[in-house]
Amino acid sequence: MVQISELPVNLANQIAAGEVIERPASVVKELVENAIDAGSKQIQIDFVDAGLKKITVQDNGSGIPSDQLDLAFTRHATSKIKNERDLFNVGTLGFRGEALASIAAVSHVEILTDSAGQVGQRAEFSAGVKQLQEKAGAAVGTRITVRDLFYNTPARLKYLRSPRTEIMKIVDIINRLALGYPHIAFTLKNEGRILLKTVGNGNLKQTAANIYGRNIAEKMISLDDADQDFEITGLISKPEITRSTRNFISILLNGRYINNFQIVKAVLAGYGNNLTDKHYPFAIIKIKVDPLLVDVNVHPTKREVRLSKETQLCRLITKTISQKLMLSDVQASGSGNLISKKAATLVDQLKFNLNKNVVETKRETATIDEVNESQPLEVRHDEAIQYVDLNVPREDDYYVITTTWLKNVARQKLLSPFPSKNKAATVISIGDEVLLNNLPELKFVGQTGAYIIAENNDNLYLIDQVAARRLILFTKIKQELTDQNVNQQGLLSPLVLEFSSLDFIQIKSKLKQIKEIGLYLEEFGQNTFILRSYPTWLKEDVEGQVRLILDEYLNVDQNDTTKLITRIAGKQAQRQITGRQKLTVTECNAILTALGKTKDPYHDAQGNVVIICWHKSELRKMFKKDN
Repeated sequence: MVQISELPVNLANQIAAGEVIERPASVVKELVENAIDAGSKQIQIDFVDAGLKKITVQDNGSGIPSDQLDLAFTRHATSKIKNERDLFNVGTLGFRGEALASIAAVSHVEILTDSAGQVGQRAEFSAGVKQLQEKAGAAVGTRITVRDLFYNTPARLKYLRSPRTEIMKIVDIINRLALGYPHIAFTLKNEGRILLKTVGNGNLKQTAANIYGRNIAEKMISLDDADQDFEITGLISKPEITRSTRNFISILLNGRYINNFQIVKAVLAGYGNNLTDKHYPFAIIKIKVDPLLVDVNVHPTKREVRLSKETQLCRLITKTISQKLMLSDVQASGSGNLISKKAATLVDQLKFNLNKNVVETKRETATIDEVNESQPLEVRHDEAIQYVDLNVPREDDYYVITTTWLKNVARQKLLSPFPSKNKAATVISIGDEVLLNNLPELKFVGQTGAYIIAENNDNLYLIDQVAARRLILFTKIKQELTDQNVNQQGLLSPLVLEFSSLDFIQIKSKLKQIKEIGLYLEEFGQNTFILRSYPTWLKEDVEGQVRLILDEYLNVDQNDTTKLITRIAGKQAQRQITGRQKLTVTECNAILTALGKTKDPYHDAQGNVVIICWHKSELRKMFKKDN
């Protein structure tokens, strides 16, 4: 019989650490939360090698008395709760007393603390065992240094992501804590380089500016509402300021960042139809509630909580956001979702149109009496199946052939629409290729307010001048970006562009790819880049246009260069050509010529129709000249 035995303390601590300490960001989270609970007003975090080599957290809180250092590194020893009743009335971020013991179990930890403003204490722990404790000079507060994380559990290292990803997770945690506690000054450094620095003056918008950048914070709207159980404050971005993920929606419950799908849904519901498809706003939703209505003891890292009256809270959030957006008059940016994309042309239908022997006629029902045994599907003998082979004429068909039909067939046969087998594959559907490059040489006739009128062989063409100009500009910009032959215009005064720490890290890691789209960014201080030149196809408001391009970059898969270039070129064409204008005959002829050189002259980048054609036979019908 297998004997049951109690696990050694160090092994039990390593097992517990597996639940609490998943990665370096977990260490940072636990230590910073302890610093906040200690009443700190200033917290500084430094880390090296994505936190694996070294993490230091220093605060000016209450510190730890010298006689309680051993207890602080003991599992389930805490100053936050005293009895069972306190467990359901938790007002602090930590309460279980597992953090320090779990961290010390998988690393080398040094602590320097002073709680009385006199002589401090220094202690070292390795694998959960205290190595030394001595008197040392220290400022009031605590400094904890964690080295060689997971040195004694190397199997944990293989589950970590790239250094860049681990750094971003640390930055994300400090961002959320800074938003939850704007009255605390946070400083975050990576190998001595500042990633985040907040003032700690209690101004949430200023803290948001330090995290997301001034450009975004200036466009955020304040929230302030309450009912009998909940108080809602925070900031939300205008609908045009979005990202492609929900990661920039922060739900802070009594200062604690939590994951709650229903509350996020309530935030998005407040925006209604103002958000474009798969784009999400910046939102900082701070919820103040009686701790008795919250159970935080349901998840090892306390990221998920059980909340009473959740439905009531969601209704309050949705109502508050909706009303604020209405008052701020920012009600339109999602109407594009209502415009359906251009449907792909059916190849079979085009083939059908070219064959006069496949006119739709009424067919008799055929009954299948026998089934080949080699067929994988079983067919019942009494089951009637409708079957029509469009490529094989039948003797019992009744064809209706008219003069107009024969003319249409003859005209379509002259188009030679089907591509050769040797043609290189493109992103255009096969059916659409049937229609491409079939724009004849058009002769300018005239123009109305919004349309250019042209003709060819008595066929009438109506061209939307705005859509045509956008298509031509889109094609030009896309070609420049694809060929990486972007002409540059120097700036007299270089642009200094500030970003959120997360955006800065993403952009910095992809500077080479960003150069391919014509933006030559250089690092210039904390979360800042400098731009000394810009592509010549950028016109007015260069800074705003550059930021919009980088937003596009952050909102799509950066590895899909073709998709990124297409989006940038399409957006630029839309922004630069906003309305119709009176054109000269020369300009109209230039547009007609340029349209003939595009891959698809009939539709712009958004799938909108550019050209409508009336064949001369259709015109005769309209004027009833065939009767």
